[in-house]
Amino acid sequence: TGIVPFMALLLLQRRPVASRALLVTGSSCPGHGLCCSNVQEQTCRQVALLNATAQDLFSLYLKCQGEPFNSESDKLCNPTSIFFPAFRINRTSKRKEVMVAMYKLFAFLNASLGNITHDQEELNPTAKELLNRLHNTTKTTWGLISNLTCLLCKNYNIFQVDIRYGESSKGKSAFKKKQQGCQVLRKYMQVIGQAARVLLPHLSPS
Repeated sequence: TGIVPFMALLLLQRRPVASRALLVTGSSCPGHGLCCSNVQEQTCRQVALLNATAQDLFSLYLKCQGEPFNSESDKLCNPTSIFFPAFRINRTSKRKEVMVAMYKLFAFLNASLGNITHDQEELNPTAKELLNRLHNTTKTTWGLISNLTCLLCKNYNIFQVDIRYGESSKGKSAFKKKQQGCQVLRKYMQVIGQAARVLLPHLSPS
């Protein structure tokens, strides 16, 4: 366990390792002068886009992995055996709690998407549509993390968040890499809808 500031966390997103920092508030939050003027609207759009494209990304991923993933996805992609950030917030949760939970979720997803993309570049280098969608989804989550960082610093002076990343696929067999990817993407598909339902009302203009 260690204390890692926000900016360092942002640089660590693509590392395929578990990492932990402590949630701290204080006077050394990085400046939020880089926040765009419509940061809340942009954040809403990013979450809505991720929610709208998650199902198609998962389906395309399965298609590109071939058998037995197409015919046995319920069994092989069951995400119960993998770590995934707990998401125990709802519409009645305080906005600050929602923002912190969202940061943890999308920081984890961004790192996981980076790992999945790397594996697919090795395993399915000709699957251009899948690779493009993975890259675009990773880019969107990166932008979302940046906006959440801005909102947490600007509104709550939070500059350090407890982050835990998923298990690395390094050294695993091709089958296990494919399976880990489909487990993460299936869980992502399940959680992103809930995230959108909870976050969007908190960011919409009153």
